[in-house]
Amino acid sequence: MPPPRSGPVFVGIDIGTSSVKAVMGGAGGALHDKYAGHHDTARPSAGAAEQNPADWMQHVEAALTRFAAHPRAGDVVAIGVTSQVNTHVFCDPARAPLHPAITWQDTRPAAQARRLDAAISPEDKTTALGAPIPIDASHALARVGWMAATNPEVWASTAHVMLPKDFAIAQLTGNCIADPISAVGLVGTDLRYAPAILDLFAGAKTVLPMLRDPLEVAGHVRKDTPFAGVPVATGTMDAWAGMFGLGVASEGEAIYLSGTSDVLGLISSDRPGAAGIITFPDWRGISLHAGPTQSGGASLVWLARILGQDVAALGRLAGQAHITRQSPLFLPHLEGERAPLWDAGSRGAFAGMTSATGPEELAACVMEGVAFSARLALEAIERSGNRQVHNLRHGGGGAASDIWCQIRANALGRTLERVKVPEVGAMGALVIAATAIGELEDLGEATQGLVAIDRAFACDPKMAALADDRFKAFEDLYRALGPVNATLQAP
Repeated sequence: MPPPRSGPVFVGIDIGTSSVKAVMGGAGGALHDKYAGHHDTARPSAGAAEQNPADWMQHVEAALTRFAAHPRAGDVVAIGVTSQVNTHVFCDPARAPLHPAITWQDTRPAAQARRLDAAISPEDKTTALGAPIPIDASHALARVGWMAATNPEVWASTAHVMLPKDFAIAQLTGNCIADPISAVGLVGTDLRYAPAILDLFAGAKTVLPMLRDPLEVAGHVRKDTPFAGVPVATGTMDAWAGMFGLGVASEGEAIYLSGTSDVLGLISSDRPGAAGIITFPDWRGISLHAGPTQSGGASLVWLARILGQDVAALGRLAGQAHITRQSPLFLPHLEGERAPLWDAGSRGAFAGMTSATGPEELAACVMEGVAFSARLALEAIERSGNRQVHNLRHGGGGAASDIWCQIRANALGRTLERVKVPEVGAMGALVIAATAIGELEDLGEATQGLVAIDRAFACDPKMAALADDRFKAFEDLYRALGPVNATLQAP
């Protein structure tokens, strides 16, 4: 069915880890146009993962230029932007970058993170933040501490430390704005910066942007730019935007976002918390418990590279394998692991390989290993939100493969409901934009009116039972490799 020819149109932009994606759409999940452009991550040294902010803006501007040529361009009434979180851009007073962006994958600030985390007790963190959120290598204060220690001239010139979405909004509108949800580990339950946290590093509070509600307008697109004068929503981070892009905004609903990394999330007003899970402050009646893993689609990209295949081919290869009790196991900790383990020293591994193991088995076990990491996070968010999850909305680039969706459903023992538009982050930014300017009354109405389901993947009871046993072995593998990894990484 062709998209409707009348009604307001919105634009959503998602600055992801490996690409910028944008959608132009409207009511009923109508998709008028979309854009995607790849950008690179540089790894100049051990633990480093950097990106050039100019690459993001090149794609943002290309997307807007493309959409401005669309017949419905005149109906665009709002723009939303989301992005990878815990990626930081250090900028001068004119909002120009002083250093490549330090992405969430960058582990170089681990030493600073350990010192900062040791400087505040779990009890004091809970008082300040509402939960004992860890200060890890991706935390803004760890990044600030690392920059001050290793590049003091950059730190001395820094006026703004921004996330990618906030950097893009600043370039589009001239306003340096952030939102409290994206300020992970910096904001208390009152949605304001927590003094007890910011005081851990002198000068941090002076470089962080002013906070605004995600549904407020951050500014208007500057002159001489496509869509000049159109309002731009403040927006929020990719996990929340992806949640809305999956059509989830209500109590008890759960998500499985699949991109470069995987994110599991549960909306629950019950907040006992759980170790390793990020429990966000309540916002507009939504309490999100989230478990971001370190490597989702990135594991498949890695395997595709070493096998000399493209990622799509791996889905076909995995479909030729049959996971059995004897199949190899894969630990997808290629760059350590985040939730719920927060173990930067863990490393990837295969176990149980034989001379008969081929590309088909490797593809299937990598997909399964990523799913088992997701299961570990899912079980933790269930504890954190004190709810059992039976169905999860599923989407993102890693959800395109039917084979992988089924492997995930079996590994989790849950039903996955995949949405029609795979660009869930961009779709969520679009939903936020529509709500921010009042075209839709609230996020519940927006998610219902703008997001559509593609199909459901139910777990196979026999394969789910096998997955239970293999998941226990997966956990044993992680624990057993701890001393090995410590030895390999010893100075």
